[in-house]
Amino acid sequence: MLELGQNPEGAGGDLIKDAGEATFEQDVLDASKEVPVIVDFWAPWCGPCKTLGPMLEDAVKAAGGKVRMVKINVDENQAIAAQLRIQSIPTVYGFWQGQPVDGFQGALPASEIKTFVKKLADQAGDGGLSEAVEAAEAMLAEGAAADAAQTFAAILEEEPNNPAAYGGLVRAHIAAGDLAKAEAVLNGAPAEISHAPELEAAHAQLELTRQAENVAPLDELRAAVEANPDDLQARFDLAIALHSSGQTEEAVNELLEIFRRDREWNDEAAKKQLFTVFDALPPQDPIVLNGRRKLSSLIFS
Repeated sequence: MLELGQNPEGAGGDLIKDAGEATFEQDVLDASKEVPVIVDFWAPWCGPCKTLGPMLEDAVKAAGGKVRMVKINVDENQAIAAQLRIQSIPTVYGFWQGQPVDGFQGALPASEIKTFVKKLADQAGDGGLSEAVEAAEAMLAEGAAADAAQTFAAILEEEPNNPAAYGGLVRAHIAAGDLAKAEAVLNGAPAEISHAPELEAAHAQLELTRQAENVAPLDELRAAVEANPDDLQARFDLAIALHSSGQTEEAVNELLEIFRRDREWNDEAAKKQLFTVFDALPPQDPIVLNGRRKLSSLIFS
């Protein structure tokens, strides 16, 4: 497992760099023992190279440090080209553990380049980041929000586009009561993962937490609903307070009761709130599955 906090580009240098005969062993063979390395063999006169190179670079950058890229001008490094039997360009090789493990010749569409880069990145696994995410989630579940936030942040240093770590970091700040920081983390998420389920869930959790700041105490709201079961605003606020206190299933039941009594109330607020609660939970959570089933029954009854 990589040490958390280590530069994801490692000690081997920049994520994308030019190399030659003098540095090939260090930049490619040695470096590929830490992280897969893509080698792009090109030449200034090669038209397809001018298209392929930038697309490769974009895919490597999007991989967030899981792979590196080395560019080799074959006109200036003919010995390497001969040794690796480069017969036409562009030619691309993927190295892992000092050996070529994949490659292709000619230009490819962007979708196939992304597939190639992902396949190569998967050779190295995730360096233990999945286990680190699980450990941080356990910390958060045990109430150690500060420790969880620190671990999630360290994971993001390794893999800046890790949606699970981003979502976890937002939820850790929410648990610590720092909603401004949670919102800042959400707003700073890379565009390519901004709609990932983990971030959508964190956004829903933040929305629910902000709502809870503006409702009356739980006992007061229970009393109000008991005194007047038709007070749908009090029941709606009760659902918010229940969710805030960790009684999610009870909150869902109150929202379902509002929908049963008046599905159009307050511009379908109960149904919208149910979807927000569902979004904040894992899709296969029993509360989500049962809640969606009950809501569907009410809709089609």
